[in-house]
Amino acid sequence: MNSISAMGGNTNSWRIFTYKELHTATNGFTEDNKLGEGGFGSVYWGKTSDGLQIAVKKLKAMNSKAEMEFALEVEVLGRVRHKNLLGLRGYCVGSDQRLIVYDYMPNLSLLSHLHGQLADDVRLDWKKRMKVAIGSAEGILYLHHDVTPHIIHRDIKASNVLLDSDFEPLVADFGFAKLIPEGVSHMTTRIKGTLGYLAPEYAMWGKVSWSCDVYSFGILLLEILTGRKPIEKLPGGLKRTITEWAEPLILQGRFKELVDPKLRGDFDEDQLKQGINVAALCVQSESEKRPNMKEVVNMLKGYDPRGKEMDLRIRSVKYKEELLALDQPSDDDDDDDVDDYTGVPDESEYGIFSALEVQKMQDTYKHYGDKKVEKHV
Repeated sequence: MNSISAMGGNTNSWRIFTYKELHTATNGFTEDNKLGEGGFGSVYWGKTSDGLQIAVKKLKAMNSKAEMEFALEVEVLGRVRHKNLLGLRGYCVGSDQRLIVYDYMPNLSLLSHLHGQLADDVRLDWKKRMKVAIGSAEGILYLHHDVTPHIIHRDIKASNVLLDSDFEPLVADFGFAKLIPEGVSHMTTRIKGTLGYLAPEYAMWGKVSWSCDVYSFGILLLEILTGRKPIEKLPGGLKRTITEWAEPLILQGRFKELVDPKLRGDFDEDQLKQGINVAALCVQSESEKRPNMKEVVNMLKGYDPRGKEMDLRIRSVKYKEELLALDQPSDDDDDDDVDDYTGVPDESEYGIFSALEVQKMQDTYKHYGDKKVEKHV
């Protein structure tokens, strides 16, 4: 596990757990302690001997593919230090066991508040939503600009934004992250992520850059403001993306109709317009026209005049019908292929969209099982 040993000088804030410690903390990995399950394995709630509440990601099987993703996530988690990123509490490596330990987030995920079991409680008022939007943006900004090598997350979405006891957002799940060397603007790689959040150049051609995360954040921001899912299923089996729904309302200046009705009109209209403005910039189809995350954070805080020059037109790109047709539940792809981290595309293989429906999610960490793309290009 060379990648784990090469994490650098962050050894003072995480540690190696024994399997016995984690077995005890999770009450033997019982069903009562299970937070979620997906193709990778399961996540359990636990409490350490010193009273710390933890979430333990326990991998189901160790093939070369799972080993690579485990090593990558531990390496990235060991590098990041930011209040809006879910850092590494520790890990455990046994002869046939791989476990990653995080802090447990008592307010679950953003997804659970927007679409899940907490949505009806409306705990996420307007002020908290803006806090989540800005904090998430600052976490991604750190990944793109403040850590070396720079990190592209590749799976920014509502289920990967966890909320602490004060509703401070923490961007989580770095299993798909890419470490980008200095001076490299983009790479071509195997497509991973969740349909609805994927930038068009990435979904179609596997071209990944920091701008892909910006696009995903734009979709996430629209989701926070509107309470709509990235892809909605309409009567008759039709599907509509959030940008297709929002664009006509934006063009007609009907901003109030964009707001999540669960807020019952309790929102700041100026912040709404600014948020829609930022989202429209982020989800432009041409990647070079999107702002970087420094500009996004500044605009959300009201510091950057660029937003005032925007004509508030999304100009979104529709996913091709064959892509939308794949947006359905299916069995996880359990092949033993090693993911292509070299940036060299493999044009001879095609994967599938897989895993659980988002609406089936019951708790924080069940996002590890929702629909993700795994496709060779």
